[in-house]
Amino acid sequence: MRPPLALLLLLGAAVLEAGGDAVVRRGLHAESQAWRLGLILLGGIVLTAYGAAVNLPPWDFGRLLGVYVTLFFVVAQVINLVVFGVAPSLPILVGGVLIIAGGAVMTVWHA
Repeated sequence: MRPPLALLLLLGAAVLEAGGDAVVRRGLHAESQAWRLGLILLGGIVLTAYGAAVNLPPWDFGRLLGVYVTLFFVVAQVINLVVFGVAPSLPILVGGVLIIAGGAVMTVWHA
């Protein structure tokens, strides 16, 4: 699998995972029992799609999942800001820079 396609697939998986987590979170705090159940079930479906997306391709699981963690971090922070209205704090931003630096190393360093 070509690197740009792999990164695109990993980005899609990160959106599914972080999005599924956000849907479950909304469901756990929903007002009505029907909304609660519906959102939790929907979140489960989205998280299952994430599991399939990230595990179907035949790639070096350890290396690309390391890169995936970087993409997941960025997507999770965007969702946290847009959906929940919570901006990342300074410690999260500093830690995020380290996560992104690690992902960049794993992406470009071919040993």
